[in-house]
Parts: sequence; C-alpha cells; structure tokens
Amino acid sequence: MSVGSKPSHKDAYNLILEAIDTGLFKPGDRLVESDLAERFKVSRTPIREALQRLETQSLLARDGRSLIVSTLDHNQKTELYAVRTELEGLAARLAARHATIEEVRVLGDLVVSDRDLLGDPSALSWANRRFHKQIHLASHNRYLVQQLDLVHRSMALMATTSLAVEGRSETALDEHQAIVDAIAQRDEERAFAALRGHISEAFVTRLRLDSSSKSNL
Repeated sequence: MSVGSKPSHKDAYNLILEAIDTGLFKPGDRLVESDLAERFKVSRTPIREALQRLETQSLLARDGRSLIVSTLDHNQKTELYAVRTELEGLAARLAARHATIEEVRVLGDLVVSDRDLLGDPSALSWANRRFHKQIHLASHNRYLVQQLDLVHRSMALMATTSLAVEGRSETALDEHQAIVDAIAQRDEERAFAALRGHISEAFVTRLRLDSSSKSNL
C-alpha cells in the first residue's frame, strides 16, 4: 500500500479480524460501521464489505439490525475443540515426518522462551498461538495450515484464555515440551497422541472455567 493511500477492502477485513483476534473487540461487542471507519481511517464501503465477509464466516452475528462479535455456545465450543483435536493431531504427526532440523530447534526454543512468560496469561496466550502455528507450518501441508487458520480464528471468539487458570500455564508448557520431544524423535504416533492430549486438557480446563463463571452469576 503506497504512502497516503487508503487501506484496501482486504486491509479493512484484516484490520477488523486482527482486532477480534487480539481481543480489542470481544464476544458480544457491537460493531458499528461508522465507528469502524473512523477508527481504522477507512471509507465505509470496504468496512461494510468486510463486515459482510466476517458475518459469512460466522465471526459476526446479527442482533436486530446490528452486528456483534459472535459468542460461542457450549455445543459450538465442543464442535470446535473436536475439529481442532483431530487437525492439530494430524499436524503434529506430519511435523514428526517432515519438519526440518531447524524447525524442530525453533519449536524447542519457543518452549524455553515461553517459560519466561509464566504469570502473564495474556502474553502466554499469544505465545501459545505462535507455538501452535509453528507446528502447523512444520507439517508442510498448505491445505492443513489453511484449515487450522480457520479453526484458530474461531478460537478468538472465546473471551478468556484457559491459560489464566491457576496451574494450567505450567502444565501446558510441559505438554508443549512433550510434543516437541516426540517431533524431534520422529515418533509420529507419540506426537499425534501428545498434541491430542494437550488439546483435550485445554478443553477440560475451558469447561471448568465456563462452569465456574456460570456458578458465580
């Protein structure tokens, strides 16, 4: 994009998507076309088209005449984690088969550096997405990466991170290390099982978190 030019239609979409992904816009937040145009310095036409695209992808939902950031119900979360478990497990299996030595080193380095973020759930949540993305890329399967991008995009619709639950961050990083060890040893089945188990534990933590929040209402 040249200096002084307005963001394109694609840029408007990515700007709103990033705002959802980073938590700037949270589930239930109302998105107003004029406000978004002013915030992102984009004309209303690309904003309108971006909102329509996000609604088609179920990241936004209708609330009367307005659009709000979608909120996932229990069944949607269950479906999302079911798909994520299978796809991420496959990514780990393929990573154990195809990852380069350098990619394995990067994965190991991420686990080490992420331990410095313990106590900061927000930073660790971002680091967690980075770690999983690296596994996706190490699978060397572009179609799988595309599908996992869609899954992780929907994960942004969860208002809180399971890593904020006491003790979960430390356990999650230990699970990450087990995944890396299996990939490094080219053990496809162990990598598959380790990542599936990791996602399963994250889902259990998520369910407990949701149950706790409902009991406090």
